Amino acid sequence: MSARPLTATLTAALTTALTTALALGVAAAGVPAAQADPSRQPPPPAGPGEKSTWTEADKTGFGTARTRRSRVWFTLQGGRMSEVFYPDLSTPSVRALELVVTDGATFTDRSRDMTHEVTRPEEGSLRFTQVSEARSGAYRVTQQVVTDPRRSTVAIDVRLESLDGTPLALYVLHDPALANTGMDDRARSTGDGALVSVDRRARVAAALVAEPRFDATSNGYHRTTDGWRDLRRDHDLDDRRRRLAEPGNVVQTGRVAGVTGLPGAQDASLSLGFGRTAASALGAARATRRAGWQATADSYDAGWAGYLDSLREVPASAAAVRRQYLASALVVAAAEDKRHRGAIVASPSAPWVWGDEVKDLSSPSGAYHLVWSRDAYQFGTALWAVGDRAAARRVVDWLFEVQQRADGSFPQNSDVAGRPVWSELQLDEVALPIVLAHLTGRDGPRTWRGVRKAARFLVRFRDEETGRRAPYSPQERWENQSGYSPGSIAAQVNGLVSAAAIARENGAGRLARSWLRTADRWQARVKDWTVTRTGPLADGPYFLRVTKDGRPDRGTRYPMGDGGPRSVDQRRVVDPSFLDLVRFGVLAPRDRAVRRTLGVVDDELLVSTPNGPFWRRFSFDGYGETRSGGQWEITEPGTGTTLGRAWPLLTGERGEYAVAAGRDASTHLAAMAAAAGPSDMISEQVWDGRPPTGEGCCPEGEGTRAATPLVWSHSGLVRLAWTIERGTPVDLQRIVARRYLG
Repeated sequence: MSARPLTATLTAALTTALTTALALGVAAAGVPAAQADPSRQPPPPAGPGEKSTWTEADKTGFGTARTRRSRVWFTLQGGRMSEVFYPDLSTPSVRALELVVTDGATFTDRSRDMTHEVTRPEEGSLRFTQVSEARSGAYRVTQQVVTDPRRSTVAIDVRLESLDGTPLALYVLHDPALANTGMDDRARSTGDGALVSVDRRARVAAALVAEPRFDATSNGYHRTTDGWRDLRRDHDLDDRRRRLAEPGNVVQTGRVAGVTGLPGAQDASLSLGFGRTAASALGAARATRRAGWQATADSYDAGWAGYLDSLREVPASAAAVRRQYLASALVVAAAEDKRHRGAIVASPSAPWVWGDEVKDLSSPSGAYHLVWSRDAYQFGTALWAVGDRAAARRVVDWLFEVQQRADGSFPQNSDVAGRPVWSELQLDEVALPIVLAHLTGRDGPRTWRGVRKAARFLVRFRDEETGRRAPYSPQERWENQSGYSPGSIAAQVNGLVSAAAIARENGAGRLARSWLRTADRWQARVKDWTVTRTGPLADGPYFLRVTKDGRPDRGTRYPMGDGGPRSVDQRRVVDPSFLDLVRFGVLAPRDRAVRRTLGVVDDELLVSTPNGPFWRRFSFDGYGETRSGGQWEITEPGTGTTLGRAWPLLTGERGEYAVAAGRDASTHLAAMAAAAGPSDMISEQVWDGRPPTGEGCCPEGEGTRAATPLVWSHSGLVRLAWTIERGTPVDLQRIVARRYLG
């Protein structure tokens, strides 16, 4: 997908917005390109029905079977099953599947008309229970969701209870968006009541069957002839169209036979199967139905229990947050693709305009279910810490054998098959795969080839626009500014020292010495490039977020983007990325500039909430919801309409610094765990309560409608728990610390 803004105004606004980062970083200076094979072909004709979009990003559940045979992942949001991914984690193939309850005469409710509570009944599994109640108190709907370990099927157990004795009817609305393209699907009903949808171009199909079976079905186009419009009109499914004549944004509707909500008629199960053809999808769905929901759920739970048994015991440091710790370990593992082992996506979501507003961003979807090598480093180190060393090494293998480019660099991000999506270059993303390779012992000839190319790219890099050489980076980790970043320089120094160690293992001593000389030079100059002594935020030296020219005492100005100020003195902008200098062993925890910057960052970015301390990404950040809790939108520079909120992962990084400095970090771990919702999913951001807060979002210190679950947030909790347990950051490389700290 390429950027084709509708107007010149949108062009400017879109460029600004896309050059704003997510800590993942998920907003970039380019627009997502095509991701999956179908979307790399000419776009399909726009079919009937309104534009296909995606659901909100604040997922309350995310799961998949532990087995590789089951190549399907589900998400939950707003009382419904939201995006379902098949056949890989870069390809959503369902927008939503939700239940509708009606009395046939006075009301017809869907998920938005109910209240909801989502929990995980087993702390060692990604099985979810979703309880929805009528606002009137007339009924209760309980759903349990798993996937079938034996096949690519989502299985849902449903119980409808009438609480006032009124007979009810239960309908299902299925909104497929096969192969990440929601405007070219075909739909039909079978003779035995199954609902089938097919994307012929992509050769992907889905089939929905029920037990008891559907006794009335309909196939329509979204918001024009779909079953919801029919039901809302007179509380009955009158238009029972068996087949749609042309492809489009289809919505399928089915009534579950005999379920009234009264005793003896309350239970049903749904099986949503996938395959390359309608026949294979129907076969998968029917096989899961025959197996029965309970047997499927038991096998699903056993798979995750077995995985946890293979890991290290929960550390004592995490005893008080055991449930959230286990959920985090499970989320990181579940986010690994099964077709492309080692590819772990940032999040199974697409927040705000990425999912539902700007056509060129939301269709096909991409934003967060892509792979960043920087994120992959965080996930790999968490997996290494918990004891899943095979998975951590798979991450290394995928990075160097699949994602790495021929010139040794890594794309800003890619889909799980390694196809680049966004177009910018970030030098920390070139360095961190090298670091992970050394940490995990992947230093043999197979990995050495990629390490050598990556290290050579770093030392030879020259920016085409400015002519500046590394460690100057075209983008730093927040993905919307170029320049000299302390966090990026820390990663590059770590990368070259690690590359030198791997070079020596492979008989390349001359290269090792050369790379070490470069690393030493960069380490010696990092403060010259990034520490100001004339800035207005403190008396004395402190690290800046980035300098454009490597001259931190100059008041060089640059635009913040995202609706932030049009022009800001670089000495007024700080962020916590300088902490990587300590975490990686490049500078000592008690370094004067480090300690001084801690206070500056706290003054500028610390948010104290009932759940504990959190930090914002950087000064003047605009990537977050409005003051009243409305979604982040593309805005003109200088408007200040949206405000970047606080990030749980930054609490984890601050905790890792505390441990490195010999301090207690239990408060930081507790804050991260407290930020999790009732189903233990941790968001990208938490609400920070800056007035006026309005009523639109959520309590302070709890997740916003940003990407949830954010896999980096979960890996950060796991990393911090083990950092506390060990008394040192889990990814501190001894070769780096010995070289620069003695």
